[in-house]
Amino acid sequence: MRLLLIRHGDPDYVHDTLTPKGDREAEELAQLLAKEHIDCIYKSPRGRAQKTASYTEKITGLTGTTFEWLQEFPGRLDIHAAPWLEKAYPDWESHHDAGDRRIFWDMLPGELMKRPELLDAEKWRHSELAGYGDIVNVYDHVTEEFDRLLAEWGYVRSGGLYHVEKANDKTLAFFCHFGLSCVLLSHLWQCSPFMTWHMLGMAPSSVTELVTEERQPGIAVFRALRIGDISHLRVCGDTPSFAGRFCETYEDASQRH
Repeated sequence: MRLLLIRHGDPDYVHDTLTPKGDREAEELAQLLAKEHIDCIYKSPRGRAQKTASYTEKITGLTGTTFEWLQEFPGRLDIHAAPWLEKAYPDWESHHDAGDRRIFWDMLPGELMKRPELLDAEKWRHSELAGYGDIVNVYDHVTEEFDRLLAEWGYVRSGGLYHVEKANDKTLAFFCHFGLSCVLLSHLWQCSPFMTWHMLGMAPSSVTELVTEERQPGIAVFRALRIGDISHLRVCGDTPSFAGRFCETYEDASQRH
């Protein structure tokens, strides 16, 4: 089986939709996905993902299913829970929502590396940081729903592996978000989500492709063939959006946010 994790196009976060560039990216993406032989589409309820998926639905004739758990990962922490959090998340004042709660993955790298337990596959769950919010409960909800869906397609998780009850070569496309995709990847690969959140980059409208690999009868793992692929943009002479990235060099103030 093949999974395509697709990030929405260039976002207009204020209105939860796509920018004009994002619409163009989604249209270019749909031209590529029309050749990917997609069997089923699943999508986030957020407007930017719904709009991105609509282009592919139109060109393929498929109608996607919306799952609430595919929304951008909603786990939040209380920025006032400990003095060091404001240093670890220095831009919280410009992004905070009701209750001054922040998304977990925006921690500064220098602060992250002071807390190696966050990069451990199990220790992150019992870390001080996890105690300041709902990350564990939300993570478990998302991954349990993901595994429930995979089980419906014949792949049942047990002991970190997927036991093949009914093998297939279907292609499932998930129109979702960067943070959420990193959570799914960390679950499939049994690593900390802080590792994937901080070490991977996936531009808007990018495609991450995973396939099952059975080296033993009845046991499958998901292996990545491409991560954050934006070849559809390059073919069309388009440039990737910078949304979701931080400055490549600190001196370039135009890229800081």
